Amino acid sequence: MSARDGSVSSGSGQLDPAELRSLDAHWRAANYLSVGQIYLMANPLLAEPLRPEHIKPRLLGHWGTSPGLNLVHTHLNRVIKARDLDALCVWGPGHGGPAVLANSWLDGTYAETYPGVSRDGAGMARLFRQFSFPGGVPSHVAPETPGSIHEGGELGYSLAHAYGAAFDNPELLVACVVGDGEAETGPLAASWHATKFLDPVYDGAVLPILHLNGYKIANPTLLARIPQDELDALLRGYGHNPIHVEGDDPEAVHQALAAAMDRSLDRIADIQRRARAEGEVDRPRWPVIVLRTPKGWTGPHDVDGLAVEGTWRAHQVPLSGVRENRDHLRQLEAWLRSYRPEELFDEAGRPRPEVLGCVPEGPRRLGASPHANGGLLLRELPMPSLERHAVHIDKPGGGLHEPTRVLGGLLEAVMEATAERRDFRVFGPDETDSNRLEALYEATGKAWQAETAGGDEHLARHGRVVEVLSEHLCQGWLEGYLLTGRHGLFSSYEAFAHIVDSMVNQHIKWLKTARGLPWRRPIASLNYLLTSHVWRQDHNGFSHQDPGFVDHVLNKSPEVVRVYLPPDANTLLAVADHALRSRDHVNVIVAGKQPCFDWLSLHDAQAHCARGAGVWGWAGTEVSSRDPDVVLACAGDVPTQETLAAADLLRRHLPELAVRVVNVVDMARLLPPGEHPHGMPDFEYDALFTRDKPVIFAYHGYPWLIHRLGYRRAGHPNLHVRGYKEEGSTTTPFDMVVRNDLDRYRLVMDVVDRVPGLAVHAVALRQEMADARSRHHAWIREHGTDLPEVAEWTWTG
Repeated sequence: MSARDGSVSSGSGQLDPAELRSLDAHWRAANYLSVGQIYLMANPLLAEPLRPEHIKPRLLGHWGTSPGLNLVHTHLNRVIKARDLDALCVWGPGHGGPAVLANSWLDGTYAETYPGVSRDGAGMARLFRQFSFPGGVPSHVAPETPGSIHEGGELGYSLAHAYGAAFDNPELLVACVVGDGEAETGPLAASWHATKFLDPVYDGAVLPILHLNGYKIANPTLLARIPQDELDALLRGYGHNPIHVEGDDPEAVHQALAAAMDRSLDRIADIQRRARAEGEVDRPRWPVIVLRTPKGWTGPHDVDGLAVEGTWRAHQVPLSGVRENRDHLRQLEAWLRSYRPEELFDEAGRPRPEVLGCVPEGPRRLGASPHANGGLLLRELPMPSLERHAVHIDKPGGGLHEPTRVLGGLLEAVMEATAERRDFRVFGPDETDSNRLEALYEATGKAWQAETAGGDEHLARHGRVVEVLSEHLCQGWLEGYLLTGRHGLFSSYEAFAHIVDSMVNQHIKWLKTARGLPWRRPIASLNYLLTSHVWRQDHNGFSHQDPGFVDHVLNKSPEVVRVYLPPDANTLLAVADHALRSRDHVNVIVAGKQPCFDWLSLHDAQAHCARGAGVWGWAGTEVSSRDPDVVLACAGDVPTQETLAAADLLRRHLPELAVRVVNVVDMARLLPPGEHPHGMPDFEYDALFTRDKPVIFAYHGYPWLIHRLGYRRAGHPNLHVRGYKEEGSTTTPFDMVVRNDLDRYRLVMDVVDRVPGLAVHAVALRQEMADARSRHHAWIREHGTDLPEVAEWTWTG
């Protein structure tokens, strides 16, 4: 057996007999512990013959991938200890939780994290019982698992997480086990391109280990069933140099995998030396190990006359009827004893010295890496003074600015302030310029290791703006970056944030669980800037119009999620400053990039954002001596403009009407406090929106979200919401709001329809507003632009 570089044999490994025995003992111990977690709730050391009552009543977990993961963990231990490496491993087959838990228990980090699960027989019993058991730990590599930054229940993101962890971590080695089922997913397929963004000077290294055990749950895997030369061509085309290890003889595989890891790490060290000491700028070809071992290796060869080892039947629980079937019970005991546990653990259940001979110490252990608990490494982000970047206004609506361009100046200052420490990045799918954040290029370029050509702009080998036309990669890289203790922002067109719906689900779940673990330190929040939004996608049309990411996020864990809709440039600055300083949240900020009226000074914007929602007294016509007749509420930049334009019309046509204008920045404020930490108490909500007056709410997204957030409130029957209702096209900006009944004229008509007495008193005004909408339709079809009274409107209140 040998490790092979491509298809060329390079000789056997060089493990001496003692090292080989130690590695094999560690691997066998990890396999024993993995099987025990799936099956046993008592008799962990097999001190007596197995009986049905020793077996868990419900057998849950995944055996098939576990022996391969244990093999990789064992050999990573060896090279980490021998080379004194600072290393992290991302376990793509996260359903192989028993393996990673077993190794964490063996290296002692599990007992240090959870003292009740000691590294002895009593602790082994607790380790076994708690696995996939009520009140215990999940079967996946979850936040509860020391050394983990990747849950792995949803496949496809391991390699992106690994590269995110390696960015700006020059001394870190990130091993990443990619399962061959996972390798069939789109996000993973795109992740191989990350070599074109990995800077060998300032970034760490990623060592992918493609584990081909041949099967998924019930089918063969694609990469295990194509010829080796085709697989080599694929990996080389991605920019890797494949090294193959395969077989089912343990001694030979140990030798071959040791040689492959040594060759890979020597190559990585050479790449980094050439780039850092010699200034080499050619993009390197990074190593990748292709490891082929049988699925369910060392488990039952066959069960009930059907082949198991090396087939899909080994995926989960190979022996499923152990409590009821004496033959299954006998096979399980024989399986467990095949690892010779008496050689691996002493009488008290402690691992024997030979088992731990390859295990590194202290923070070098994979279970103890501070990079897997990034809050330990996190530093405060040096936020500049907002006054330097704020828009000056003399009066509300007195000027126009592009909010995201103003934000770009703030982000450029943050990028500049972190130039030496390199712990802040901005990720996005080819839209930094489009989203008006180009000021960032004053401080850094765009990360790029591939070829350059004349006419390229802002490409830089050491850049910290990262653009690739894959939202999955942007999300995965940022998650890996944050989970290892850094800061960042993801900028995207609003409609296409949905591409990472499932990924953000998993990250939110991770944060929710991690917040309940006292040993997990808080990490920097995942911040989304969603721009090029629904109301200004009039040029791209219907395909680019979808504000529903906000709805998706607000369905998730309330202690984690936050959604902000700043109405102008200064409120965007205030919200961004808060979001970038926050911890353990997912912050979604929706802001426009087109010229927008400046409504609030920086001081007023900060106060307004701190409240989350408030009355804009200068915009309404209510007087302190009586309640308002109607409340015009708004959330979002375009809805705010339309609301103020409607208030302006009401001021001119119905001066006797008492109108209150309320703007909402923090959407969670609409919830009761029992449903979200930012929720408003009823008395505060009632004071703002009243209990019995009509509320006309102009909202940025789908109107039913506002109803869902406020349905428990006393005034909900009086709430009428206007928002996006799937009416879109390539058209003029104002026609977008008209098509969706969010325009100023429609809002005035809603007031007339809903304020008692106005239906008769203001019938002429209502007709005038309806006529204006008709005139709009005729005008845009003739002129291709919006009505002058709309295009040239300014706030004069």
